[in-house]
Amino acid sequence: MKIAHVLTCTLLLSFAATPFALAETATTAATTTTDDAKKAKSKECSTEADAKGLHGKERKKFREQCKHAK
Repeated sequence: MKIAHVLTCTLLLSFAATPFALAETATTAATTTTDDAKKAKSKECSTEADAKGLHGKERKKFREQCKHAK
């Protein structure tokens, strides 16, 4: 009887924890997508800065404006 009780409790706890595990996965996936988009935008801005021949402070200023432009 104790084994059945332990198994029942384990089963109930695993079902109770499932939404938390799924929510964490969804959050991680959304973060990864956002990070990938930021990296792509940063690379695009760097490429534009290279094409314009920008260096130093001018390059930094251009990249910041480029990354924040919509």
